[in-house]
Amino acid sequence: MSLRELAKKVGVSAAFLFDIELGRRNPSDKYLSAIARALETPLDELKQYDTRPTMRDLRRMTISDPQFGFAFRQLIDKKITPQELLDFIGEQNKDKEKE
Repeated sequence: MSLRELAKKVGVSAAFLFDIELGRRNPSDKYLSAIARALETPLDELKQYDTRPTMRDLRRMTISDPQFGFAFRQLIDKKITPQELLDFIGEQNKDKEKE
């Protein structure tokens, strides 16, 4: 389905959906539900891609403790992949369980 076709089904402009796709705009629950229906996808599946709460939490953490900002900068600079980070966290959890 093209972006224009989806926009027509949802009742919004293609530009609006394009902005959502690029993360420049966040859909309300009303539009997110309409998008899910048009894509024949469960709403919860679409919501798993919503990073707004996580980004707010990260922003809050870096403001309250600059070391978090430094640590996140290191992740970016070293080009650590999400999978590498998840693997590291998994290893740390295993080590803690052994203790």
